[in-house]
Amino acid sequence: MTLSTRNKPYIIPEYNLTGALLPYLTCGLQYRYQNKGTLPPSMPIQLWFGNFIHGVMEEAFLRWNEMDWKDFPWDWKTQIRDIELEIDKRMRSRGLQPPANLFCPFKEGDEGLGLCPDHDHPHKLVASIRAEAAINTWGPHLFPLIDDSEVKLKGIRDMPHYQKGTSRSNYYGITGVIDVLSSVKMDEASDKNLIIKYLHNNPAFQYKLEKLEKPEYEIIVDYKGMKRPAVPSPSWDHHDWQVLTYSWLRSMQPESQPVLVGMLFYLNELSLFKEDLKELKKDVEEGKTDIKPYADDLENILKWNPHSKVPSLSDSLKKLRSVRIIPVDYDNQRRSLTEFDAVVGEIEESIISEVNGHGIQASWKANPDKRTCDACDFRTFCRESKTGKGFPTVP
Repeated sequence: MTLSTRNKPYIIPEYNLTGALLPYLTCGLQYRYQNKGTLPPSMPIQLWFGNFIHGVMEEAFLRWNEMDWKDFPWDWKTQIRDIELEIDKRMRSRGLQPPANLFCPFKEGDEGLGLCPDHDHPHKLVASIRAEAAINTWGPHLFPLIDDSEVKLKGIRDMPHYQKGTSRSNYYGITGVIDVLSSVKMDEASDKNLIIKYLHNNPAFQYKLEKLEKPEYEIIVDYKGMKRPAVPSPSWDHHDWQVLTYSWLRSMQPESQPVLVGMLFYLNELSLFKEDLKELKKDVEEGKTDIKPYADDLENILKWNPHSKVPSLSDSLKKLRSVRIIPVDYDNQRRSLTEFDAVVGEIEESIISEVNGHGIQASWKANPDKRTCDACDFRTFCRESKTGKGFPTVP
Protein backbone atom coordinates (compact mmCIF):
# COMPACT_ATOMS: atom_id res chain seq x y z
CA MET A 1 0.00 0.00 0.00
CA THR A 2 1.28 3.46 -0.93
CA LEU A 3 0.86 6.19 1.65
CA SER A 4 0.23 9.69 0.43
CA THR A 5 2.45 12.49 1.69
CA ARG A 6 1.19 15.74 3.08
CA ASN A 7 1.97 18.84 1.05
CA LYS A 8 4.17 21.46 2.58
CA PRO A 9 2.12 24.15 4.35
CA TYR A 10 1.55 27.22 2.19
CA ILE A 11 2.33 30.23 4.33
CA ILE A 12 2.44 33.81 3.14
CA PRO A 13 4.96 35.68 5.35
CA GLU A 14 3.72 38.99 6.72
CA TYR A 15 5.70 42.17 7.35
CA ASN A 16 4.90 45.52 8.86
CA LEU A 17 7.05 48.61 8.78
CA THR A 18 7.41 49.42 12.46
CA GLY A 19 7.68 45.85 13.76
CA ALA A 20 9.83 44.30 11.04
CA LEU A 21 11.39 46.52 8.40
CA LEU A 22 12.59 49.39 10.61
CA PRO A 23 14.13 47.03 13.22
CA TYR A 24 15.82 45.12 10.38
CA LEU A 25 17.24 48.33 8.89
CA THR A 26 18.52 49.36 12.33
CA CYS A 27 20.44 46.08 12.65
CA GLY A 28 19.60 42.90 10.75
CA LEU A 29 21.33 40.66 13.26
CA GLN A 30 19.53 42.18 16.24
CA TYR A 31 16.25 41.79 14.30
CA ARG A 32 17.02 38.07 13.80
CA TYR A 33 17.54 37.43 17.51
CA GLN A 34 14.66 39.54 18.78
CA ASN A 35 11.97 38.97 16.14
CA LYS A 36 12.78 35.65 14.52
CA GLY A 37 14.41 34.15 17.60
CA THR A 38 11.76 35.56 19.95
CA LEU A 39 14.43 36.76 22.37
CA PRO A 40 12.93 39.92 23.88
CA PRO A 41 15.37 42.73 24.77
CA SER A 42 16.22 43.12 28.43
CA MET A 43 16.07 46.92 28.11
CA PRO A 44 13.08 47.50 25.78
CA ILE A 45 12.94 51.27 26.33
CA GLN A 46 12.09 52.35 22.77
CA LEU A 47 9.84 49.36 22.14
CA TRP A 48 8.03 49.81 25.44
CA PHE A 49 7.50 53.55 25.14
CA GLY A 50 6.34 53.35 21.51
CA ASN A 51 3.69 50.79 22.45
CA PHE A 52 2.80 52.69 25.62
CA ILE A 53 2.18 56.09 24.03
CA HIS A 54 0.26 54.51 21.13
CA GLY A 55 -1.95 52.64 23.56
CA VAL A 56 -2.50 55.65 25.81
CA MET A 57 -3.60 57.85 22.90
CA GLU A 58 -5.96 55.20 21.53
CA GLU A 59 -7.51 54.50 24.94
CA ALA A 60 -7.82 58.24 25.64
CA PHE A 61 -9.72 58.68 22.37
CA LEU A 62 -12.09 55.82 23.23
CA ARG A 63 -12.85 57.30 26.63
CA TRP A 64 -13.33 60.77 25.13
CA ASN A 65 -15.71 59.27 22.57
CA GLU A 66 -17.70 57.02 24.92
CA MET A 67 -17.67 58.92 28.21
CA ASP A 68 -18.41 62.46 29.29
CA TRP A 69 -14.75 63.49 29.09
CA LYS A 70 -14.99 66.27 26.51
CA ASP A 71 -13.38 69.01 28.58
CA PHE A 72 -9.61 69.49 28.59
CA PRO A 73 -7.13 69.53 30.25
CA TRP A 74 -7.57 66.14 31.85
CA ASP A 75 -6.31 65.62 35.38
CA TRP A 76 -3.38 63.23 35.53
CA LYS A 77 -4.16 61.55 38.85
CA THR A 78 -7.92 61.07 38.42
CA GLN A 79 -8.21 60.50 34.65
CA ILE A 80 -4.96 59.85 32.80
CA ARG A 81 -3.38 57.62 35.46
CA ASP A 82 -6.13 55.02 35.09
CA ILE A 83 -5.48 54.89 31.33
CA GLU A 84 -1.75 54.40 31.92
CA LEU A 85 -2.32 51.49 34.29
CA GLU A 86 -4.73 49.84 31.85
CA ILE A 87 -2.19 50.05 29.01
CA ASP A 88 0.61 48.85 31.30
CA LYS A 89 -1.51 45.78 32.20
CA ARG A 90 -2.12 44.96 28.54
CA MET A 91 1.56 45.32 27.71
CA ARG A 92 2.64 43.10 30.62
CA SER A 93 0.36 40.37 29.26
CA ARG A 94 2.46 40.51 26.07
CA GLY A 95 5.74 40.33 28.00
CA LEU A 96 6.58 44.06 27.86
CA GLN A 97 7.67 45.12 31.33
CA PRO A 98 7.97 48.88 31.98
CA PRO A 99 11.46 50.36 32.45
CA ALA A 100 11.45 51.20 36.17
CA ASN A 101 13.07 54.62 35.75
CA LEU A 102 10.48 55.75 33.15
CA PHE A 103 7.18 54.64 34.64
CA CYS A 104 5.82 54.18 38.16
CA PRO A 105 3.80 50.92 38.09
CA PHE A 106 2.58 51.24 41.68
CA LYS A 107 -0.78 52.36 42.98
CA GLU A 108 -1.33 54.57 45.99
CA GLY A 109 -0.43 52.68 49.17
CA ASP A 110 1.76 50.03 47.47
CA GLU A 111 4.84 49.11 49.48
CA GLY A 112 7.12 48.52 46.49
CA LEU A 113 9.73 51.17 45.70
CA GLY A 114 11.38 50.23 42.41
CA LEU A 115 13.36 53.23 41.15
CA CYS A 116 10.80 55.74 42.43
CA PRO A 117 12.20 58.49 44.68
CA ASP A 118 9.98 57.48 47.64
CA HIS A 119 6.90 55.44 48.62
CA ASP A 120 4.45 58.26 47.87
CA HIS A 121 2.96 56.52 44.82
CA PRO A 122 1.98 57.14 42.10
CA HIS A 123 4.87 59.20 40.69
CA LYS A 124 4.66 61.18 37.49
CA LEU A 125 7.85 59.94 35.80
CA VAL A 126 9.01 60.53 32.21
CA ALA A 127 6.41 58.32 30.49
CA SER A 128 3.57 59.88 32.48
CA ILE A 129 4.79 63.43 31.84
CA ARG A 130 4.79 62.75 28.12
CA ALA A 131 1.44 60.95 28.16
CA GLU A 132 -0.19 63.88 29.95
CA ALA A 133 1.36 66.40 27.53
CA ALA A 134 0.26 64.37 24.47
CA ILE A 135 -3.36 64.00 25.61
CA ASN A 136 -3.85 67.57 26.80
CA THR A 137 -2.03 69.17 23.85
CA TRP A 138 -3.51 67.21 20.94
CA GLY A 139 -6.62 65.59 22.41
CA PRO A 140 -8.81 68.73 22.09
CA HIS A 141 -7.83 69.16 18.42
CA LEU A 142 -7.32 65.59 17.21
CA PHE A 143 -10.06 63.54 18.86
CA PRO A 144 -13.01 65.46 17.29
CA LEU A 145 -11.54 64.79 13.83
CA ILE A 146 -11.06 61.02 14.14
CA ASP A 147 -13.63 59.15 12.10
CA ASP A 148 -12.22 55.67 12.67
CA SER A 149 -9.55 54.55 15.14
CA GLU A 150 -7.25 51.54 15.14
CA VAL A 151 -8.01 50.71 11.50
CA LYS A 152 -6.20 47.48 10.59
CA LEU A 153 -4.55 47.52 7.18
CA LYS A 154 -3.54 44.49 5.17
CA GLY A 155 -2.32 44.03 1.63
CA ILE A 156 -0.45 41.52 -0.52
CA ARG A 157 2.43 41.90 -2.98
CA ASP A 158 4.55 39.69 -5.22
CA MET A 159 7.55 38.22 -3.42
CA PRO A 160 10.72 39.94 -4.69
CA HIS A 161 13.26 37.63 -6.40
CA TYR A 162 10.80 34.73 -6.29
CA GLN A 163 12.32 31.35 -7.21
CA LYS A 164 10.13 28.28 -7.30
CA GLY A 165 11.36 25.63 -4.88
CA THR A 166 13.62 28.08 -3.07
CA SER A 167 11.50 31.03 -1.97
CA ARG A 168 9.11 30.51 0.94
CA SER A 169 6.14 31.92 -1.00
CA ASN A 170 5.32 33.74 -4.22
CA TYR A 171 3.59 36.52 -2.22
CA TYR A 172 4.11 38.41 1.01
CA GLY A 173 1.68 40.41 3.14
CA ILE A 174 1.97 43.97 4.48
CA THR A 175 0.13 44.97 7.65
CA GLY A 176 -0.33 48.16 9.66
CA VAL A 177 -2.68 50.04 12.00
CA ILE A 178 -3.76 53.68 11.64
CA ASP A 179 -6.28 56.28 12.76
CA VAL A 180 -8.32 57.95 10.03
CA LEU A 181 -9.51 61.57 9.85
CA SER A 182 -12.39 62.16 7.43
CA SER A 183 -13.37 65.27 5.48
CA VAL A 184 -16.83 65.11 7.11
CA LYS A 185 -15.37 65.35 10.61
CA MET A 186 -13.05 68.17 9.53
CA ASP A 187 -15.92 70.14 8.02
CA GLU A 188 -17.69 69.94 11.38
CA ALA A 189 -14.64 71.05 13.38
CA SER A 190 -14.28 74.35 15.18
CA ASP A 191 -12.43 77.21 13.47
CA LYS A 192 -10.08 77.18 16.46
CA ASN A 193 -8.89 73.63 15.74
CA LEU A 194 -5.10 73.77 15.47
CA ILE A 195 -4.81 70.76 13.16
CA ILE A 196 -7.20 72.36 10.67
CA LYS A 197 -5.10 75.52 10.84
CA TYR A 198 -1.88 73.60 10.12
CA LEU A 199 -3.52 71.80 7.18
CA HIS A 200 -4.84 75.03 5.66
CA ASN A 201 -1.36 76.55 5.96
CA ASN A 202 0.23 73.59 4.17
CA PRO A 203 0.67 74.28 0.41
CA ALA A 204 0.79 70.59 -0.56
CA PHE A 205 -2.50 69.86 1.21
CA GLN A 206 -4.20 72.90 -0.34
CA TYR A 207 -2.99 71.96 -3.81
CA LYS A 208 -4.30 68.39 -3.49
CA LEU A 209 -7.59 69.64 -2.02
CA GLU A 210 -8.18 71.91 -5.02
CA LYS A 211 -7.55 69.02 -7.43
CA LEU A 212 -10.21 66.77 -5.87
CA GLU A 213 -13.21 65.92 -8.02
CA LYS A 214 -15.45 65.36 -4.98
CA PRO A 215 -15.20 66.74 -1.42
CA GLU A 216 -14.70 63.40 0.37
CA TYR A 217 -11.13 62.62 1.41
CA GLU A 218 -9.12 61.17 4.29
CA ILE A 219 -5.98 61.83 6.32
CA ILE A 220 -4.13 59.03 8.08
CA VAL A 221 -2.55 59.58 11.49
CA ASP A 222 0.20 57.83 13.43
CA TYR A 223 1.94 58.59 16.74
CA LYS A 224 5.70 58.47 17.31
CA GLY A 225 7.20 58.18 20.78
CA MET A 226 10.32 60.10 19.80
CA LYS A 227 11.59 63.58 18.95
CA ARG A 228 11.39 64.97 15.41
CA PRO A 229 14.20 63.38 13.35
CA ALA A 230 16.96 65.33 11.70
CA VAL A 231 16.70 66.16 7.99
CA PRO A 232 18.03 64.22 6.21
CA SER A 233 18.29 61.06 8.30
CA PRO A 234 17.23 57.41 7.95
CA SER A 235 14.37 57.93 10.44
CA TRP A 236 13.06 60.93 8.48
CA ASP A 237 13.01 58.92 5.25
CA HIS A 238 11.56 55.80 6.88
CA HIS A 239 8.63 57.74 8.36
CA ASP A 240 7.88 59.22 4.95
CA TRP A 241 8.00 55.69 3.59
CA GLN A 242 5.66 54.44 6.32
CA VAL A 243 2.93 57.00 5.58
CA LEU A 244 3.08 56.32 1.84
CA THR A 245 2.88 52.56 2.38
CA TYR A 246 -0.05 52.94 4.77
CA SER A 247 -1.84 55.20 2.29
CA TRP A 248 -1.52 52.49 -0.38
CA LEU A 249 -2.88 49.87 2.04
CA ARG A 250 -5.78 52.16 2.93
CA SER A 251 -6.61 52.68 -0.75
CA MET A 252 -7.10 48.90 -1.07
CA GLN A 253 -10.05 49.00 1.37
CA PRO A 254 -13.47 49.34 -0.35
CA GLU A 255 -14.86 51.98 2.04
CA SER A 256 -11.86 54.29 1.81
CA GLN A 257 -11.72 57.78 0.30
CA PRO A 258 -8.63 59.33 -1.35
CA VAL A 259 -5.84 59.90 1.18
CA LEU A 260 -4.46 63.41 0.66
CA VAL A 261 -1.78 63.51 3.34
CA GLY A 262 -0.50 61.65 6.37
CA MET A 263 0.14 63.26 9.75
CA LEU A 264 2.78 62.07 12.19
CA PHE A 265 2.82 63.28 15.79
CA TYR A 266 6.29 63.29 17.38
CA LEU A 267 5.02 63.35 20.94
CA ASN A 268 8.38 63.64 22.71
CA GLU A 269 8.68 67.17 21.30
CA LEU A 270 6.05 68.29 23.80
CA SER A 271 8.33 67.53 26.77
CA LEU A 272 12.02 67.41 25.90
CA PHE A 273 14.56 66.00 28.34
CA LYS A 274 18.35 66.34 28.26
CA GLU A 275 19.14 63.71 25.64
CA ASP A 276 16.42 65.09 23.35
CA LEU A 277 17.70 68.66 23.77
CA LYS A 278 21.26 67.56 22.99
CA GLU A 279 20.05 66.18 19.67
CA LEU A 280 17.89 69.24 18.96
CA LYS A 281 20.80 71.60 19.67
CA LYS A 282 23.02 69.60 17.30
CA ASP A 283 20.31 69.63 14.59
CA VAL A 284 19.94 73.42 14.93
CA GLU A 285 23.69 74.06 14.84
CA GLU A 286 24.14 71.86 11.75
CA GLY A 287 21.01 73.16 9.98
CA LYS A 288 19.41 69.70 9.96
CA THR A 289 15.89 70.55 11.10
CA ASP A 290 12.94 71.68 9.00
CA ILE A 291 11.21 73.47 11.91
CA LYS A 292 13.72 76.02 13.15
CA PRO A 293 13.49 77.87 16.48
CA TYR A 294 13.62 81.68 16.52
CA ALA A 295 14.11 84.52 18.99
CA ASP A 296 14.15 83.38 22.63
CA ASP A 297 13.77 79.70 21.72
CA LEU A 298 16.84 79.82 19.48
CA GLU A 299 18.89 81.63 22.11
CA ASN A 300 17.84 79.24 24.87
CA ILE A 301 18.74 76.19 22.79
CA LEU A 302 22.12 77.43 21.58
CA LYS A 303 23.20 78.70 25.03
CA TRP A 304 22.11 75.55 26.86
CA ASN A 305 24.76 73.14 28.13
CA PRO A 306 24.14 69.54 29.30
CA HIS A 307 25.09 70.36 32.91
CA SER A 308 22.29 72.88 33.35
CA LYS A 309 18.52 72.60 33.61
CA VAL A 310 16.55 72.04 30.41
CA PRO A 311 15.17 75.46 29.34
CA SER A 312 11.47 76.08 28.74
CA LEU A 313 10.56 76.39 25.07
CA SER A 314 7.48 78.14 23.71
CA ASP A 315 4.27 76.17 23.27
CA SER A 316 4.04 77.27 19.64
CA LEU A 317 7.47 75.78 18.82
CA LYS A 318 6.72 72.53 20.65
CA LYS A 319 3.42 72.09 18.81
CA LEU A 320 4.91 72.91 15.41
CA ARG A 321 7.78 70.49 15.91
CA SER A 322 5.49 67.71 17.08
CA VAL A 323 3.45 67.61 13.83
CA ARG A 324 4.64 66.53 10.40
CA ILE A 325 2.44 66.58 7.29
CA ILE A 326 3.46 64.21 4.47
CA PRO A 327 1.80 64.59 1.03
CA VAL A 328 0.60 61.41 -0.68
CA ASP A 329 0.91 60.95 -4.44
CA TYR A 330 1.16 58.02 -6.81
CA ASP A 331 4.86 58.35 -7.74
CA ASN A 332 6.05 58.57 -4.13
CA GLN A 333 3.71 55.73 -3.18
CA ARG A 334 5.18 53.51 -5.89
CA ARG A 335 8.72 54.41 -4.80
CA SER A 336 7.98 53.53 -1.18
CA LEU A 337 6.52 50.16 -2.16
CA THR A 338 9.58 49.42 -4.30
CA GLU A 339 11.80 50.15 -1.30
CA PHE A 340 9.56 47.98 0.89
CA ASP A 341 9.96 45.13 -1.62
CA ALA A 342 13.75 45.51 -1.60
CA VAL A 343 14.01 45.21 2.20
CA VAL A 344 11.62 42.23 2.29
CA GLY A 345 13.81 40.62 -0.37
CA GLU A 346 16.89 41.05 1.85
CA ILE A 347 15.13 39.55 4.88
CA GLU A 348 13.87 36.59 2.85
CA GLU A 349 17.37 35.97 1.44
CA SER A 350 18.77 35.92 4.99
CA ILE A 351 16.10 33.44 6.11
CA ILE A 352 16.79 31.14 3.14
CA SER A 353 20.54 31.35 3.76
CA GLU A 354 20.07 30.27 7.37
CA VAL A 355 17.66 27.47 6.37
CA ASN A 356 20.32 26.20 3.95
CA GLY A 357 22.75 25.70 6.80
CA HIS A 358 24.71 28.91 7.04
CA GLY A 359 25.24 30.35 10.51
CA ILE A 360 23.14 33.17 11.94
CA GLN A 361 25.91 35.76 11.89
CA ALA A 362 26.89 34.71 8.36
CA SER A 363 23.30 34.96 7.10
CA TRP A 364 22.14 38.21 8.71
CA LYS A 365 23.62 41.63 7.99
CA ALA A 366 24.60 43.70 11.02
CA ASN A 367 24.49 47.43 10.37
CA PRO A 368 24.46 48.98 13.84
CA ASP A 369 25.67 52.24 15.31
CA LYS A 370 27.23 52.61 18.76
CA ARG A 371 23.96 53.73 20.37
CA THR A 372 22.20 50.59 19.10
CA CYS A 373 25.06 48.36 20.25
CA ASP A 374 25.20 49.91 23.73
CA ALA A 375 21.59 48.83 24.39
CA CYS A 376 21.88 45.45 22.66
CA ASP A 377 21.88 42.21 24.67
CA PHE A 378 23.93 40.43 22.00
CA ARG A 379 26.93 42.79 21.90
CA THR A 380 29.17 40.44 23.88
CA PHE A 381 29.28 37.82 21.15
CA CYS A 382 28.53 39.90 18.03
CA ARG A 383 31.48 40.24 15.67
CA GLU A 384 30.14 43.56 14.33
CA SER A 385 29.54 45.23 17.71
CA LYS A 386 30.59 48.89 17.90
CA THR A 387 30.93 48.79 21.68
CA GLY A 388 33.49 47.24 23.98
CA LYS A 389 33.44 43.47 24.42
CA GLY A 390 32.61 41.93 27.75
CA PHE A 391 31.98 38.47 29.14
CA PRO A 392 29.36 36.54 27.16
CA THR A 393 25.89 36.67 28.67
CA VAL A 394 22.72 34.72 28.06
CA PRO A 395 20.70 36.68 25.40
